[in-house]
Amino acid sequence: MKVNSPHARDVKFHLHPFTDLAQHQESGPHIIQRGQGIYVFDSNGKRYIEGLAGLWCASLGFSEQRLVKAATRQLELLPVYHNFAHKAVEPAIDLAEILIERAPVPMSKVFFTNSGSEAVDTQVKLVWYYNNVLDRPEKKKIIARRGAYHGITVAAASLSGLQYVHNAFDVPIKNIIHTDCPHHYHYSEVGESEQEFSSRLATNLENLILEEDPDTVAALIVEPFLGAGGVIPPPAGYYEKIQPLLERYDMLLIVDEVISGFYRTGNMFATETYGLKPDLITLAKALSAAYQPIGAVMISEKIHAVLVEGSRKFGIFGTGFTYSGHPVPCAVALETQKIYEERRIGEHVKSVMPCFQQRLHGFADHPLVGETRGVGLIGAVELVEDKLSRTNFDPARKIGPWVMNRAMEYGLIIRALVNDTLAFCPPLIIDERQINDMFDCFAKALDDAEKHFAGS
Repeated sequence: MKVNSPHARDVKFHLHPFTDLAQHQESGPHIIQRGQGIYVFDSNGKRYIEGLAGLWCASLGFSEQRLVKAATRQLELLPVYHNFAHKAVEPAIDLAEILIERAPVPMSKVFFTNSGSEAVDTQVKLVWYYNNVLDRPEKKKIIARRGAYHGITVAAASLSGLQYVHNAFDVPIKNIIHTDCPHHYHYSEVGESEQEFSSRLATNLENLILEEDPDTVAALIVEPFLGAGGVIPPPAGYYEKIQPLLERYDMLLIVDEVISGFYRTGNMFATETYGLKPDLITLAKALSAAYQPIGAVMISEKIHAVLVEGSRKFGIFGTGFTYSGHPVPCAVALETQKIYEERRIGEHVKSVMPCFQQRLHGFADHPLVGETRGVGLIGAVELVEDKLSRTNFDPARKIGPWVMNRAMEYGLIIRALVNDTLAFCPPLIIDERQINDMFDCFAKALDDAEKHFAGS
């Protein structure tokens, strides 16, 4: 390896997120240089289908020139400004307006952040602030679910119910508690239907609220379907059974639409897909098709009215970021929303998702596959050692990562998650031919794995 090569300089200077740092010292990076549609090309010129849309986010692919031009126009007009102390920029105003108009349930205001993690962190602060203004200083606990992923800032990582984001980071913090993972495949009892499983989880949630004391429990946060925890749609009847508990115990509902928002399930928001009634909604990723970093919190009037009262009581609303509502990301996100509407992206997703789901579930009978699951244009294949007992492979064997790496050899980028789960979340612009190409590549990798690990 040449000393001045990008690979050498990367290992020497660059600390990577969510990477095995010890392994990276030996292997170095896989450098991606350019993109075209649903494809990306590495530094050797090899083409890959980006089967995870980067990190669940490149909804319009990797070469949408309208977004490049939107950023360029804004950089030429007003490249940076803030929204503190009554200042405003028009792209933020326009974007907030369009989001409120298209909100899946009535919403009042939009608060901009730079990422989904920051949006979730902000929601924790808003929930605490809300209850302080209402003179309920003890009502601060937020319930999340095991297996959920809500981000990586201190509060967001605390809400995430995945051990690898907790290890050695001293999280979860105080006032964050977790309830059951709603994964019927692994956590149902023998013979228990999805409806029965949902009823049991609702009972467990209510018991947790009562044990903690309802006067101390402020909110529940959910992903409509668990994303990075394995692409796990809710079991039948789940939300119908747990949402009444929130009203009964005066709890807020936070819906994290960072992965699921903007047509991933066919509807603009998965809140619509699953009939949710949130007080707060988290947005990011496909908000700008990931061409610029931006996140957002949509806030109900119920909460906004209390925030205004808090400002009367405490003065300045003391939270926000230098880049909250930055004009360039807002301009790109605004153009993204226009593209979604003009190209009828939701209708396109609905037209191709039957093909996606059919191919995905076609792997259910493979000897290595325990479960296939998905909704819309997102899905997962979970590998198991024993199909009958639903026993996963020993994580030390790294069978999921092996399949992921093998798929790359065939020109497909996917992601290995917990329990040797391989996730698919392609750009929304993918067509049926490309869907078939994607799953054909995966089929080859899966068959190779069966041969490679046979009898081992």
